[in-house]
Amino acid sequence: MRRLLPLLAVAVLIAAAPAAAFVPSNPLASKQWYLDADHAFDAWPTPPTNLAPVKVAVIDSGIDATQPDFAGRIVDARSFVGGSPYVDTEGHGTFVAGEIAANLDTQGIVGMAYTAQLLIAKVVTPDGTIPLEAEANAIRWAVDNGARVINLSLGGVRDPVRRDRDTYSPVEASAVAYAYAKGAVVVAAVGNADEAYAQPWPYASYPAALPHVIGVSALTRSGNVADFSDRDAIYNDIAAPGVDIFSTLPTAMTALRPTCTYQGYSECGPDDYANAEGTSFSTPQVSAAAAMLFAVDPALTNSQVGDILEHTADDVNAATGCGKCAVGRDPYTGWGRLDVAKAIAAVTDGPLPPPDAFETNDDAGTQAWTIWGKQRTVDATLDYYDDPVDVYRVALTGHEKLTARLTGDWQGARVKLVLWRPSTASVVNQQQSSTLRAAQSAASSGTQRLTFTAPGRGWYYVEAIVTAPGYGPYALTLTKTG
Repeated sequence: MRRLLPLLAVAVLIAAAPAAAFVPSNPLASKQWYLDADHAFDAWPTPPTNLAPVKVAVIDSGIDATQPDFAGRIVDARSFVGGSPYVDTEGHGTFVAGEIAANLDTQGIVGMAYTAQLLIAKVVTPDGTIPLEAEANAIRWAVDNGARVINLSLGGVRDPVRRDRDTYSPVEASAVAYAYAKGAVVVAAVGNADEAYAQPWPYASYPAALPHVIGVSALTRSGNVADFSDRDAIYNDIAAPGVDIFSTLPTAMTALRPTCTYQGYSECGPDDYANAEGTSFSTPQVSAAAAMLFAVDPALTNSQVGDILEHTADDVNAATGCGKCAVGRDPYTGWGRLDVAKAIAAVTDGPLPPPDAFETNDDAGTQAWTIWGKQRTVDATLDYYDDPVDVYRVALTGHEKLTARLTGDWQGARVKLVLWRPSTASVVNQQQSSTLRAAQSAASSGTQRLTFTAPGRGWYYVEAIVTAPGYGPYALTLTKTG
């Protein structure tokens, strides 16, 4: 089971960030302090009129479709747990959807991707749990219906030390891999420590801790990492505001406080929404940013969008409010604070990062990308944090010689090549195996080469693996002779 990440109350509020370049006309936008913190609209002096529509899937508790902020935004909805997806008794899905896609108009709040088209998938049961099968089916449904961004403000505990407490699911992992292979950006919350076994918790939750998922942590108004936000040296990729978040809420929930002024909004909700916090609510800001990049340039790939978002983030360190955050990437905030304006500038001004058309080739077996012919060069990318392994499948006959040569433009990375024998089922956790490894390159560097003469016919696996922090594009040439 997965659960929606819980909410905590905030006691201290800190002054808001400077005003955005264009000021939304929505009367409650002033309550959305995170818009300024994210530089949500700083890329434009006036609202742009040429944004392409982008489908964003909210895999959550449904949505209150009667909320006027969502007029014209919902293009499809489906429940995977029974009941109507247009009814949200939890409130969580409606809250998340408002951050992403509430209309830019003269009422209520504004979403950071206010032209996005919402695909709503209801996966939360009445007791608040999320069946993994429902989540996986929802992800596949969303992708098959055109979602370019998948928002997963939910999670299950990861514990690589105590496997009995670890909630890894191959069903969930397969669905996420399917989404990424189909071109979707997958964004997930790293988790709140009060759902784990200790606070702070040193591991990101699933699905944030799966390959190719952008894991999002939470920041306070002062720029510090929130105490509840899970830490992770590998799977925490980017941070966004996650305290005192103001958004939409089902009117049935706010009606329980009839004297509250802002009906249909979180300030009038139950205590855990009135000053909502959690990595659940940092995540949709990053999802919205991804949608805006696609809206600016629909030709972008998901790997390019993820690369741009992460590498245009503003570093979080002691000088910016987080005393425990080292300069550069850290376990608390990943690459740093989301900066939408910088990300958009990276798209419009270029140069764009190279795309990777071969994902998700992260392992042997069916995941490997098959290379045909006597000679072939492929251009792809590796990233120590997001995509450390690429695997290619190549057929060799008896006494046929394979030469593999890899060259790369690395940003600090060290890379090596490994050739695995046909009986290899997985390269994961087998880096030290001598029985399955047929050949490997010399010491890690930017240029790698290996040769091997096959003793017999079979499918071999060429693995490119980055062994130290860094990232960059590479060219891999496979040549068969004899």
